Amino acid sequence: EAVDGIDGVQKALEIIPDLIISDVMMPKRDGNELCRILKNDEKTSHVPIIMLTAKADSESKVHGLETGADDYLIKPFDSKELLARVNNLIKQRRQLRERFSREIVLKPQDVAITPRDEVFLNKVKTVVEKHLSDENFEVEELGQEMSMSRSQLHRKLRALTDQTPSQFIRSMRLARAVELLKQDAGTVAEIAYQVGFGSQAYFTKCFHEQFGCSPKEYVKKNL
Repeated sequence: EAVDGIDGVQKALEIIPDLIISDVMMPKRDGNELCRILKNDEKTSHVPIIMLTAKADSESKVHGLETGADDYLIKPFDSKELLARVNNLIKQRRQLRERFSREIVLKPQDVAITPRDEVFLNKVKTVVEKHLSDENFEVEELGQEMSMSRSQLHRKLRALTDQTPSQFIRSMRLARAVELLKQDAGTVAEIAYQVGFGSQAYFTKCFHEQFGCSPKEYVKKNL
């Protein structure tokens, strides 16, 4: 819980919560400004925000929604209604993550909640693709290139894709391996090294976990 608007922004950027409930009227920085800042920061742009206000006029509501608020509740309100709206927003986010988790190849335009999230995911993809063949490229290096701490990167990617950063990197390696296998671009061992796996055995293990069959079996089924 934050003591004022400035504290709220700082805590949100540090913690990256699953959801934010904010009053419009707050000292030092009001809820609309808090919402605008967080929705324009790639670390928190995906976080759903519910605004609470005593102002019932449509102009105030429109202004709040224009700053990026996901929902708007007029005070006084029924606590059951607030809980229902919270659950609905969390459910929507979960369904989006589950849809992505079934995809072999990441399509940012399909999983992004906001245009800023799409930019973020494209940036992550570009960074990982640049280092696919480097078996030493891991979460720490990805965080450095994204200018995010390990925990910030974890919460952001988990919220958007339902994957940890390490799972995300591995999924991209495996997706690229599938493309190379379909192109008959080398032996299984050669392709494993091309996409950053240090050993064929570990590559085969990860591949089987992801696709339910070995690389050789995958080729037979799909060629």
